[in-house]
Amino acid sequence: MNKASENGTFSLEELRSKDKAVLSRLVETYSPRIYRLALKMLVNPQDAEDILQETFLKAFRHLGSFDGRSSVSTWLYRIATNEALMFLRKRHPDLVSIDEPVEIEQGEQEPVQIVDWCCLPENELMSAEGRAYLERAVENLPHSLRVVFLLRDIEDLSTQEVAEVLNLSETAVKTRLSRARLRLREYLSVYYGERMRN
Repeated sequence: MNKASENGTFSLEELRSKDKAVLSRLVETYSPRIYRLALKMLVNPQDAEDILQETFLKAFRHLGSFDGRSSVSTWLYRIATNEALMFLRKRHPDLVSIDEPVEIEQGEQEPVQIVDWCCLPENELMSAEGRAYLERAVENLPHSLRVVFLLRDIEDLSTQEVAEVLNLSETAVKTRLSRARLRLREYLSVYYGERMRN
């Protein structure tokens, strides 16, 4: 069995046939995930819709060259991520490329404030306000860290899959993920620290 059919949903032959029913099932299966990733990367729902549409248009145009060395989901995430990053670069020409080294900022390895959340009630951790603050914290991550965090921790891709999607080494993925988590923990420590003092 090739990697493209590892989840039993699509075979390489099915995809290359470009059968309308298969393409419809492909869109139905992966649209929610691709849209969610694009929305988290771009924040704007209309921009996310545009990326979703571009992702599948590009995928359909290149189905004949898909060789099955990666899974269908990894392939689609790669297309969507590239489309979203190109969109961001057009809007922000000074945006750092995803494959450039991420500079270590002074004090980054030593968070200013880390709160032990063990004593917070679960409903406080999972409140709508808490989730909204987490989403804002993710949005505040640099793009090079945010995309790694989204693919690994939100979309649940493996480190190897994230490396394939972003054309990075696994070591670079692990480093960026560690930095992203550290920054998020620091952001959230401020939020929950205030609640523990109240």
